[in-house]
Amino acid sequence: MYHAETILEKCRLFAIILWPILVTQLSYFGMNVIDTIMSGQAGTSDLAGVSIGAGLWLPVFTGMNGILLAITPMVGQLLGKKEHHSITAIITQGFYVAILFGGLILISGALLLEPVLSLMSLDPEVHHTAKHYLIGLSTGIIPFFLSIVLRNFFDAQGYPRITMTIMLGVLPLNFLFNYSLIFGKFGAPALGGIGAGYATAASYFIIFLFSVVMTFRVEVMRRYRIFVQWFAPSWTAWKRQLRIGIPLGLSLFFEASIFSAVTLLMAAMFDTITIAAHQAAFSFTSIIFMIPLSMSLALTIVVAFEVGGQRIAHAKQYTRIGVLTAMCIMLISSCFIYFFREPISYIYTDNPEVVALAKRFLIFAIFYQFSDAAQSTLQGVLQGYKDVTVPFLTSFISYWLLGLPAGYLLAAHTNLGPFGWWLGITVGLTSAATGFFIRLKIVQHRHASVPHSMAGDT
Repeated sequence: MYHAETILEKCRLFAIILWPILVTQLSYFGMNVIDTIMSGQAGTSDLAGVSIGAGLWLPVFTGMNGILLAITPMVGQLLGKKEHHSITAIITQGFYVAILFGGLILISGALLLEPVLSLMSLDPEVHHTAKHYLIGLSTGIIPFFLSIVLRNFFDAQGYPRITMTIMLGVLPLNFLFNYSLIFGKFGAPALGGIGAGYATAASYFIIFLFSVVMTFRVEVMRRYRIFVQWFAPSWTAWKRQLRIGIPLGLSLFFEASIFSAVTLLMAAMFDTITIAAHQAAFSFTSIIFMIPLSMSLALTIVVAFEVGGQRIAHAKQYTRIGVLTAMCIMLISSCFIYFFREPISYIYTDNPEVVALAKRFLIFAIFYQFSDAAQSTLQGVLQGYKDVTVPFLTSFISYWLLGLPAGYLLAAHTNLGPFGWWLGITVGLTSAATGFFIRLKIVQHRHASVPHSMAGDT
């Protein structure tokens, strides 16, 4: 990381940080896509079961990722202030937080998984697949959360290529694990969609192992003595991280959970064909969303670095670069989705009924992509300022008090049917983008009026 001066230098640095993050995010999501596509080849019930399981896991993973993402602006601002000596303790305490919350999630899953699935009145085969897919996946979540701590540590220093390299190595292994466990190859049992959960867990272990290796092999990381120098658990340090992480995690949770809630409510209102079509369309649009999401993560890194260095005007320039670029890319992707919606649908299934519905879902997806790109990048900027409490409240109001009720009314009381849920999502995302934009203007004004000696600590 360095302080770029001109717009051209900033664009170059932003691109250097962005593209490995994008490849990494695509690789992470590629694991989910592999689960979905290969489960779909095993059968419609397997696809629906994995869709339900992934729908339950996504908000949990996203929320936890948000809690641990607090490490990025914390480390970024310390680097901007040149306080390198404080970073190792933050990473160590991050490990403790990851283990603690991972344990709480496992306990909650053991108690609540069966009751939640029972409330959905699923077909017995879909219920069985969803439950055991999540049981398999859960065996790898603690090492995965620990690897997220290390990823944020790498990224905050401007080295996202480390995690990119790891993910590019793990992705083909994940494919082999899925192929083996879903279809019973290489002497493994044929578990169908359930096998995708265990394949993902195995991949999580490997990601963590490779991440640990990198802390010793990369010279820049080795100087921090991670896994060599340990600090006792500190409730004070946890509070500093959680003061940022919990609102951030809840904000991301509310965003992700509206998609999961829509999937679960669709399962209660519509048939298996509709669920499968929804998941196929959502899976593809989620791949596209990795672009603005990656920009959001890159914006958090560069904005935090500039704020830590008390360079607020430069942080504003990065904001304009990131948000406008994301919107332009979404315009291109919308055109692509419109003209290629049928071949896209056939990637996930050869069932003509599912394809016909998925094509229509993809049309509705075009409408919410712009709001999704705007809210994601704006939230990334706010994270760079370590401003998370108001965005958390904005997310809750936008997604759960506006978006979800609007989706239900449109789905249950108009001729839109299941497509009404997607219009409700658009309402929620647009509301969030508007709220984040207003909040960012307030935060930027506040930092501009704070003395330089205090701006980095706000």
